[in-house]
Amino acid sequence: MSDPNARRSRAPLMDALGKLCADGKELAEYLWQVPDDAGVRQKIFVLLEQIAAEGTKQGRKEMPRICAELIPAAKATPSPQQVDLLVNGFDRLYQLWQAAKSGLL
Repeated sequence: MSDPNARRSRAPLMDALGKLCADGKELAEYLWQVPDDAGVRQKIFVLLEQIAAEGTKQGRKEMPRICAELIPAAKATPSPQQVDLLVNGFDRLYQLWQAAKSGLL
């Protein structure tokens, strides 16, 4: 039987910033299938701006900086390297959000 006092590892409750990060990661992963989808690229660009604004509002200094690094990739000509950069960037943003919500940051 499991120990009832053992700490359970679970994802923190999703707030607006977490939802934006998760949506961005999902859209960036979609670009592996359809790299030249202009509509998805535009959504990613808008999400990056929203994440930067929400991160600033919550006092997260690193999130707007990461978003600023990803915006040129969102505007760039589609390539596997560019998609990989976006996927990894959104993964970093999501991990930062998770760490902040769990109390690690």
